[in-house]
Amino acid sequence: MGNRAQIVSGEAKGAEGVVLGHHGGSEHVMIDFPREVKEKLTYDDKIIIRARGQGLKLLDYPDIALFNLDPDLLEKMKLVKSGKKVLEVPVTTLVPAACMGSGLGSAARSQWRLRYHDQRPDTVQEYGLDKIRFGDFVALLDHDNRFGRAFRKGAISIGVVVHSDCKLAGHGPGVTTLMTCATPSSSR
Repeated sequence: MGNRAQIVSGEAKGAEGVVLGHHGGSEHVMIDFPREVKEKLTYDDKIIIRARGQGLKLLDYPDIALFNLDPDLLEKMKLVKSGKKVLEVPVTTLVPAACMGSGLGSAARSQWRLRYHDQRPDTVQEYGLDKIRFGDFVALLDHDNRFGRAFRKGAISIGVVVHSDCKLAGHGPGVTTLMTCATPSSSR
């Protein structure tokens, strides 16, 4: 997320956009371009993504793993060091593990996406899931996404909301993982 993308063919050639996340299953990379650029795009146009951030680490927080994150976006996230072992990440919503579904248990990190599955009106309202928006940073509680998608008490993953929900059970809003930590002492 945050990587720059450039169109290299077609009528919109040369225009630039920014990566917003991934949509698992279809394995699409989601890129935002200005409206006037989108109106010129066709399905045959080629896009190059200037990928940065592979292997990015927080040297002061070795227990926190980073994924899908451009270094420039990391700097803009307004992280707060709170003591030697705690890093605070501003999020709009805390999502309990019980609300997460599609993608959980997957050994593949390549999808980089989880979906809320509990869409009951009382649950949605109780946890404020009805107030999330595209681009919101959310905390997935008790989720360790270092080596796949696993429930782990005390772990936390930070992600960004990349797609909306639908009326089918198990297909709630999608979240692309950006950060994860398995140890409660380093996550907050």
